[in-house]
Amino acid sequence: MQAFDYLQRSGLLAEFGDISAEVNTQYQLLNDYLQTATSQVIWQFQVPELAEGGACSLFGQLAAEPYSLLPILGGQTAENQQALSKLSAIASYYQQHSSQDWFGIYQARLNPQHAPVLVKLAYYGAASRAEFPLNSDFAKISNNSTVGLSGNARIINNVASYLAAGGEYYTCDPKVQAEACLPLFDQSGKIAGIVDAEHFQQAIFTPAAMALLVAVCLVVPDYLP
Repeated sequence: MQAFDYLQRSGLLAEFGDISAEVNTQYQLLNDYLQTATSQVIWQFQVPELAEGGACSLFGQLAAEPYSLLPILGGQTAENQQALSKLSAIASYYQQHSSQDWFGIYQARLNPQHAPVLVKLAYYGAASRAEFPLNSDFAKISNNSTVGLSGNARIINNVASYLAAGGEYYTCDPKVQAEACLPLFDQSGKIAGIVDAEHFQQAIFTPAAMALLVAVCLVVPDYLP
């Protein structure tokens, strides 16, 4: 998908204008980096304890058992190893070139219970939920799930104001003051997942910041398992 097409499809064109040139520059830099870059694969990671019913995370309370990617990905295959290595490298690159405090790459998949979810494949930052249910009920309380269903980006430069206005929002870390949740599209245009970036300050998602994040969104689908 071309940069302009992505901006239009995701709704970012109306919000940030045509930043295609900036996106293409960032896209080329990231692609050049990935030609040789690899990163350590993390097959399991700590996650917050979920409240009764699983609707929300209990911040600061980690679950006794870490989350493992092996069941949902079908095992530790060479293909999965390669995919996760590149996705982790993308997360590292984004960490180096952005000021964001948290970042995650999620793929839309069926979990072992055959429920559609967004599963976190690579990230940096504090422990956070590994799967977000991908259904209309959960979308009422989660901008991640909303974006994963609609394909429309959600940029929140002031979380407190967004919540006060009744916006759907899933709080993993109360320190987060701004968040950008963008869709991923496969070659056919189908929603393949999302990326999520968070910052502990408000008004951080400028056109320049969005150009880098959109470039990431154009690259990630090529490496999804």
